[in-house]
Amino acid sequence: MRRAAVAVTATAMAVSLAACGSAKESGGGTKASTGSSAKKGDDLKIGLLLPENQTARYEKFDKPLIEAKVKELTNGKGQIIYANAKQDATTQNQQADTMITNKVDALIVDSVDSAAIASSVKKAKDAGIPVVAFDRLAQGPIDSYVSFDNEEVGHVQGKALLQALGGNAKSGDIVMMNGAVTDPNAALFKKGAHAELDGKVNIGKEYDTKEWKPENANANMEGAISALGKDKIIGVYSANDGMAGGIITALKAAGLSKLPPVTGQDAELAGVQRILTGEQYMSVYKSYPQEDAIAAEMAVKLAKGQDLGSLAPTKVDSPTTKGVPSSIVPVVSLTKDNIKDTVIKDKIYTIADICTGAYTSACDTLGLK
Repeated sequence: MRRAAVAVTATAMAVSLAACGSAKESGGGTKASTGSSAKKGDDLKIGLLLPENQTARYEKFDKPLIEAKVKELTNGKGQIIYANAKQDATTQNQQADTMITNKVDALIVDSVDSAAIASSVKKAKDAGIPVVAFDRLAQGPIDSYVSFDNEEVGHVQGKALLQALGGNAKSGDIVMMNGAVTDPNAALFKKGAHAELDGKVNIGKEYDTKEWKPENANANMEGAISALGKDKIIGVYSANDGMAGGIITALKAAGLSKLPPVTGQDAELAGVQRILTGEQYMSVYKSYPQEDAIAAEMAVKLAKGQDLGSLAPTKVDSPTTKGVPSSIVPVVSLTKDNIKDTVIKDKIYTIADICTGAYTSACDTLGLK
C-alpha cells in the first residue's frame, strides 16, 4: 500500500526487489544464454503459452498486449503463435512441444504447473529455443523471468485486511483462501499474507484452492461457514478476485446481513465493481501492460541473441536453475480511494466500462463520471 501506481508505458524497471521463497534474489550480471536458433532479423515467431482462461487477464490483456509489443519491436514482421492450456498441465506440455517442433524462435511460458513444464523447457533448450518464464517461475533451464513482487502481493493483502478489521481483528475468525498448490506464486502470496496476519488474527479455516477456480472457492467457503458459523467469520483473505467472487456468493447465500471484508488480486472488472459497492474490500493492481512489454522484449532480444542488459536488473533462483536474469515489477493496493489513479489512469478500464447499471450510483458517490 506504500507503493505508487505504476506507469504502463515503461518497458523496464531497474528495481532490486527480492522475490523470496522459491524465488530468491542472488545478485550478479544480466546476460542470458541463447540457443543456436538465435537470429538477427525481425521475421520472428514467438510462442506464447498461457495457463488458463478463467482469469480475465490472460485473454483480455496479456495476449493482445504481448502480441502488439512483439509487432512493435519487429517492425511488424514478428508474429505470436498462441496457445492456452485451459488449466491442464499435460495440454500445455503438448502445446509447447508442438511449438518446439515447429521451430519458434523463442517461447514465453506462463506455466500451469511450474514443475511439470520443466521437461518441455529442457526440450526447448536442447533445440536452441530460449524460454522466458512469464508471471510464474517455471522450472527447467529458463533463460529469463518476469513477474510481479509476488510475496509483496501477500503482504499488501494481509495489511489491507488488518486495516479493514481495525480493533476487531481478534473478535472472531478469518478464513484464508489461498491459490492452487501447482502455482509457485500462490505459495509466495500465502507466505506474505501469513507474515502480516499470523498472531494478529484467528485463522479459523485455511484452504489451498484447486485450480484457482471460483466454484472451488465457493465450495470451500460454504464448508468454512458450516464449520465456523456465519456470525463468527469477520474477514476473508482471498488470493484473487475470481475466488473472491465465489466467496462473496457463498457469504450472501448464507444470509449474512453485513459482508465481512474480502481481499482480492488482479483488479478484474467484476472485482473493481464489487469494491465500488463495498462487497469486496480491496484488490491488488498489477500493471499487466508493463509486465507484458518486458516479456515481449525479453523474447525478441533472446531470439536475436542479444544481451538483456537493464531489462533484467536482478537474478532469481528457481528450484532447478540458479541466477535467472529477471525483472520484478512492483504492485499497488487497489481500494475505492484509488480506482481513478490506477486502472482508469492506466487505461485498463474506462469509466464507462466500470460504471454500468447497478454501479452507476456508487460511481457517482466517488465522483467517477
